[in-house]
Amino acid sequence: MSTIYDYSAVLNNGKEISLSEYQGKVLLVVNTASACGFTPQYKGLQELYTKYQEQGFEILAFPCNQFKNQEKGSDEEIKNFCDLNFNISFPLFSKVDVNGDDTHPAFAYLKDNARGFFGSTNIKWNFTKFLVGKDGKVVKRFATVTKPQKLESAIERELAK
Repeated sequence: MSTIYDYSAVLNNGKEISLSEYQGKVLLVVNTASACGFTPQYKGLQELYTKYQEQGFEILAFPCNQFKNQEKGSDEEIKNFCDLNFNISFPLFSKVDVNGDDTHPAFAYLKDNARGFFGSTNIKWNFTKFLVGKDGKVVKRFATVTKPQKLESAIERELAK
């Protein structure tokens, strides 16, 4: 498997889709959580999405409960939380594992192609972000602490290609 488009994932509504549906778009893939100190980043993510979506940009949000149980809710509860608090309009997927034996295959691909500090593949916390180019290949991994607005120049560079 050589691009993100080779994988599929289940949307928050239970529908499985091929990530090839996003072919030719710049993607930001994020592992999210509702009860994390970084949860307010949803606001910044929505602002990026609003600004760049019509230019071919998509955010794919994957809730994950692997970090201090900060995403305990059901898919429906997570969707309701995001709608009520952040009014997100980008795709929200079903909860996944991003580390360990049950790592979602798309995250295994992302981590293998954009390693963290000291070559680590593990995701260290919620709101780790992976920028994927129009060709489906990983451009860069951004740490949890990197605020969404700090990604604008990287997103613009990819959209211009």
